[in-house]
Amino acid sequence: MRELKSIEEFNTIKAEGPAVVLFTAGWCPDCRVIEPVLPEIEAAYPQYEFAEADRDRFIDLCGDLGIFGIPSFIAFKDGVELGRFVSKDRKTREEIEAFLDSLQ
Repeated sequence: MRELKSIEEFNTIKAEGPAVVLFTAGWCPDCRVIEPVLPEIEAAYPQYEFAEADRDRFIDLCGDLGIFGIPSFIAFKDGVELGRFVSKDRKTREEIEAFLDSLQ
């Protein structure tokens, strides 16, 4: 998964899409739980570019987007938000896949 390094990079992926951005942090135990299945999820949904944004590095962006819990996912296409799976709760593979399926 591509790690976002700047707001400009976020804006580019958001503008181009379809893309799914995972908001995460190194200290987040729930984020580590889903980490092993993310490559399989990416492979199963090749229509999306997946990117990861560190919550601590992009704290202002998270505030602007209303992301107050991680891990959280937001999907974009052509600068428009397609959907979000945003909460402070632990997420399962099945829940992530159901979110991605709901975007289609």
